[in-house]
Amino acid sequence: MSSPAPLPAPPVSRRRFLAAAAAGAAASGFSLRGNPARDALAATYAKIDRAAAAPVLDVSRLRDPLPIESIDFLRQGEIWLVRVRAKSGAVGVAVSNERDMGYLVPVARQLLVPPLLGQDARDWERLIGEVYLHSSNYKRQGLLFWLPFASIEFAILDLLARASGQSVTALLGGQVGRRVDLYHAHDDRHRPAAESVERMLAARARFGTRAAKFKVGGRMRGNADLVPGRTDAIIPLVREKFGPDFTLYADANGSFDVARGLEVGRLLDRHRIAIFEEPVPHDQYEETKIVADALVLPLAGGEQESSHNRFRWMIAHRAVDVVQPDLFYFGGFVRSIRVARMAHAAGLACDTHISGTGLGFLYMLHFVACIPNAGAFQEFKSFDGKIPLDAPAESLRPVAGRLVSPPGPGFGIEIDPRWIAAAEVV
Repeated sequence: MSSPAPLPAPPVSRRRFLAAAAAGAAASGFSLRGNPARDALAATYAKIDRAAAAPVLDVSRLRDPLPIESIDFLRQGEIWLVRVRAKSGAVGVAVSNERDMGYLVPVARQLLVPPLLGQDARDWERLIGEVYLHSSNYKRQGLLFWLPFASIEFAILDLLARASGQSVTALLGGQVGRRVDLYHAHDDRHRPAAESVERMLAARARFGTRAAKFKVGGRMRGNADLVPGRTDAIIPLVREKFGPDFTLYADANGSFDVARGLEVGRLLDRHRIAIFEEPVPHDQYEETKIVADALVLPLAGGEQESSHNRFRWMIAHRAVDVVQPDLFYFGGFVRSIRVARMAHAAGLACDTHISGTGLGFLYMLHFVACIPNAGAFQEFKSFDGKIPLDAPAESLRPVAGRLVSPPGPGFGIEIDPRWIAAAEVV
């Protein structure tokens, strides 16, 4: 009886080819521990840990202590604000995530505020660890902890920057006045493909963007589309309507298992989609890596991540090609900049994810101006106009699909003080 014919070799993706080449190179050298792959991983961890450990804040302009006297949570309709006041009278104000903050004010008041009162705001980087350990807060890590923490940090940074007469970007060591190219993000899973694409075209005409992100899958629904057949229909249609030179991203929000994720990823690749975001559920790290290793198309992820160490694993194991910390969900600028630096050390890009509306676009501009490895386009949804403020015109209206990081002081805007004074202190 003849033996069965051997199975054909699977196609080798660019990522697997490079990994195999690197492993071969490592095997040809001398390893003290006798395990080249393990040694290479340890070296990667050491490199990204050094990058993350570098100081983020530059408080050299602030010679006098700034003890924190009060941290208040204010509500103006559906908008939530945080106001931090120092004993010197210096004040910082930030707008929080309007969707989730209302539930989390009691968490912030009981678990985050007490260890910060009386502390010198200039020591913010050290205080991050202090609050994390206070009352075993590390056991509570997650979006519900880090979102209010980030909201407090934004107000602290506003206070520090204003007290030192500079932009938050300068305080964080970034490039003041950086121009940021935008992609317009859409969330149209419940609409047929043709209607979704028409809305995307209208947004391009309105904002002048040269990139856009569309949704595929049904969001964590196990391969099912909300509109049957929508995923397979929208991918070729969006490329046809936008033409060959327009940059397109696709976001699955964890809609698929590995097999369907690979199928959709290959369809996206055939239609020259630039990035595939969260093909499988966000906390399936090994499965994410399986999809990433099998595809040529770059994968992005991390918008719902709250753990520094899980980002560290994703970067060291190259489970994604683009990391996407959400400034609110991940706990603020300092922690997110550390992730961006780790990614940069490993040769990966970093884009922001924006949750909610409010001033998310403004915080994104400052963040992108502070990292060395931002992608070509950054997420933009829209201006809702609910917050009365003054700012340079180019910071509030995209010109040719681009916004400019405002130069300061603070975040470079002035929220109407009468509107703040009329807010309810919770």
